[in-house]
Amino acid sequence: MQGDPRHFESFFIRLGFQTEVDNPDRLFLIWQGTRFPGFLCLGTAVALLTLSLPVALAIHSQGWGTAATSLWYFPVMNLILFAVAFFLLTLKRTILVEGTSSLVTLSKRSFCRHHVISVPFNEIKGLRLGMDQVYSGPAVAGSTTGLKFFPAFSLRLVMECSATILLDRGSRRRIEELAQRLSERIQKTIIGNEKKTFHNQSGYDI
Repeated sequence: MQGDPRHFESFFIRLGFQTEVDNPDRLFLIWQGTRFPGFLCLGTAVALLTLSLPVALAIHSQGWGTAATSLWYFPVMNLILFAVAFFLLTLKRTILVEGTSSLVTLSKRSFCRHHVISVPFNEIKGLRLGMDQVYSGPAVAGSTTGLKFFPAFSLRLVMECSATILLDRGSRRRIEELAQRLSERIQKTIIGNEKKTFHNQSGYDI
C-alpha cells in the first residue's frame, strides 16, 4: 500500500460517487459533491462585484481617508468568496479499479492538495459495511457542550494489515450496491459490520 489512509477520512455524512467508466478492465468512479455550493459562492461573488468593484476603484483613485474607505470590507469579502468558490469547485475524489494491473487507486484533490493511495488486490482483506458515527464538532467555541454525532452508513477497504480506508458513505441500499460491484471486481468478500465507529472530524480533510 502506498499512501496514508487518514487522508481519505471525511466529515461528510454522504459522499455519493458517480460512474465515469465501467468496462470489464476498468471501473472509474468520481465524486464532486461540493460543486453546487461552489457555484452558489461563485454566483454570489460575481453579484457582489457590482458593489465591491466601484469601492475598490474609488479607494484606488482617491486614496485612503475618503468615504469609500469605510466600505473596504466589500472587496475583501468578494476575494474571500472567490477563493471559497474556487476551492469547492476543485474538490474531487476518485476511485479507480483496474483489473489488468490488479490495483485500486484512490485520489483526493483540491487546488492546494493532492493525495493518492494505491492498493494491490493481494493486500486487501475485504470490504466492510458498517456505521460511522461522524463527529459534527463542538457547538460552543471549543467546549464539549452540545457535541453531536451523526450516523452514516459507510463502505471501507479492509487491509491485511488491519488498516481501513474510507471509500464512500450514503444510504444503505446505495452503499450495498457499490460494495457488490467492487467485490466482484477485486474478488474479495463483503464483511458486514454494524459496530459503530467514531470518526472525529478534527484533523480530517474534506
